[in-house]
Amino acid sequence: MSAAKILARILTTRVGPHIELALAMQGGEVVKVLATPDQVDRLVDELEDILNSADDPEPDGPPEAA
Repeated sequence: MSAAKILARILTTRVGPHIELALAMQGGEVVKVLATPDQVDRLVDELEDILNSADDPEPDGPPEAA
């Protein structure tokens, strides 16, 4: 797997039944992917979960008993 790159911006457009996501990196590289509307919806849900979660990651293992 390649090293993580810093995202500069995201562009989206419809391409037939798909949604094209163009991920522009700070170094100028652009990666384009096609996704279904359902995939984009799940991505939005995951991003909302991350943004709405606590700042500290959860510890490994099961939650403590009440």
